[in-house]
Amino acid sequence: MRILVIGPSWVGDMVMSQSLYITLKQQHPEALIDVLAPAWCKPILERMPEVHQAIEMPLGHGDFNLLGRRALGKELKQQDYTHAFILPNSAKSALIPWFARIPVRTGWKGEMRYGLLNDLRPNKKAFQYMIERYVALAHPKENMIDSSSLAGLENLPKPNLHIDNFTQHHTIEKFSLNQDRVIIGLCPGAEFGPAKQWPVEHYAFVANEMISQGKQIWLFGSPKDQPTTEAIKYAVAPENQNHVFDLAGKTSLIEAVDLLGACETVISNDSGLMHVAAAVGCQVIGVYGSTSPKYTPPLAKKVAIVHTDIDCRPCFKRECPLGHLKCLKDLTPQQVLTAYQSL
Repeated sequence: MRILVIGPSWVGDMVMSQSLYITLKQQHPEALIDVLAPAWCKPILERMPEVHQAIEMPLGHGDFNLLGRRALGKELKQQDYTHAFILPNSAKSALIPWFARIPVRTGWKGEMRYGLLNDLRPNKKAFQYMIERYVALAHPKENMIDSSSLAGLENLPKPNLHIDNFTQHHTIEKFSLNQDRVIIGLCPGAEFGPAKQWPVEHYAFVANEMISQGKQIWLFGSPKDQPTTEAIKYAVAPENQNHVFDLAGKTSLIEAVDLLGACETVISNDSGLMHVAAAVGCQVIGVYGSTSPKYTPPLAKKVAIVHTDIDCRPCFKRECPLGHLKCLKDLTPQQVLTAYQSL
């Protein structure tokens, strides 16, 4: 059995898709699973033992390029795949397996995909959590009525990215870090937009308190997050700043994975790095503003979720439609510190 997966294009979604690969390997231990995904995904996929090969998607996100998809499909046809799982909802994502003439092509009803998928699943909204939606695709359609068919989120396989101790130690040395103090990771960015980002001053308050308890702070993020992480560091009390290490924009994604794996606890906005932290075994405190943990919660063994209960959330908007960001500003640092104590 040879399987091609058309993978998602977001960090968190890619991490959560591992639950599907684990399920497929449980059902078919001999199966070879290849994942077609953007180039940045390859290091993440290489940390998933269930994945045989990560295939770089040569077309950009949103690039229709029918001829390019046809050429790629014909090239993949030579691999004799027996099954395809199409995780994005777009019609164009279903074209490559169709051009590759893969016999069984499974995915949820999305854009006009009739004919492109011959194992079309119509009831995605009957499954609450994203990993339920992924795992349900591995089971026969007739057995998957709704979330109850999977016997609960707690019974599903969770993402578990492999951490190589030697590589991790080398990465810690590369950035002149140490593990003399317990490490608290902060992930204050959110690619989605500002309606997911807890205020700088709140993160700085938590950092100060953690350092006063004998811990150190590692700040994670992309180059876009550097202004935010720099602001957090310099909002920390001067005497505490030598215990704050700003790694945003300095690490590769896979280096961030290894360094997150060294953290005891990660405090994060609802972001891709939150899901990475959960998958490498950290305790996770998820900070939710405009979004909700009822769809993509962190899947760590020890999790605390913090949010406000104001009437206008969750709105799932990138920017606050009312302009006040109260769902984030009114979420106090003390709530996060109390959540930490609960863990």
